[in-house]
Amino acid sequence: MVMVIVLGLMVGPMTAFTHSAAIGDCTVRKITVWGRKSSSNVQSVLWCLEELGLPYRRIDAGFTYGVVNTAAFLAMNPNGKVPVIVDGDNAPIFEAGAVLRYLASQYGTAPFWPEAPAARAEIDKWAEWAKINFASAFIANVFWRLVRTPPSQRDYSAIAEALTAIEAQLALADTALATRAYLAGDDFSLADIQFGHCLYRYYDIDMPRRHLPHLRAYYDRLRDRPAFASRVMVSYDELRVIDG
Repeated sequence: MVMVIVLGLMVGPMTAFTHSAAIGDCTVRKITVWGRKSSSNVQSVLWCLEELGLPYRRIDAGFTYGVVNTAAFLAMNPNGKVPVIVDGDNAPIFEAGAVLRYLASQYGTAPFWPEAPAARAEIDKWAEWAKINFASAFIANVFWRLVRTPPSQRDYSAIAEALTAIEAQLALADTALATRAYLAGDDFSLADIQFGHCLYRYYDIDMPRRHLPHLRAYYDRLRDRPAFASRVMVSYDELRVIDG
């Protein structure tokens, strides 16, 4: 097990992954990611890194793994939350959305992340929609209440109400996906990472779901992507809270 020194302080154990990068003329520096693999926000970053073929290292942090309350980590992110990345000698970046946009801008190309502002905005608007209307709402109002709350304390009425509101938003995606393969168009893009990284949990949790056939077909396409399967479709059992 390797320890990592950042800003002169030891911050925790590192898990190394070796990948070959194929990023055209762009020089790829060593990227370090802080965050536990069971975090949905960390999963979105790892999925993006894998899709872009970037080499990186990951350090377990947050939840039972600690690290986030150390002086070294707080110097990188005063919020004490994951994910955080450091790319070479650049300053640390926190907030998953900012990390994803950095990676896409630095290493991605069209159609994943177009250079032209208008074309990029077509991707970005769906990425923002997904983050606000699905991912954030689902994790806070459904996943947390069903998985990270003991059964005796669950408010099933509130969960059902939240799920109804979330699925009204998912119905918009279902309509869009009736005429295209991916959220923002016919090609896989950053919008799919912002949207798709929480779909595994949406479909995996034992709960009633609205019939959204185009969304389900889209989810099945994501499942066929090796990076999605290896970095998003992972166990979250360590997050479960039970009575007693």
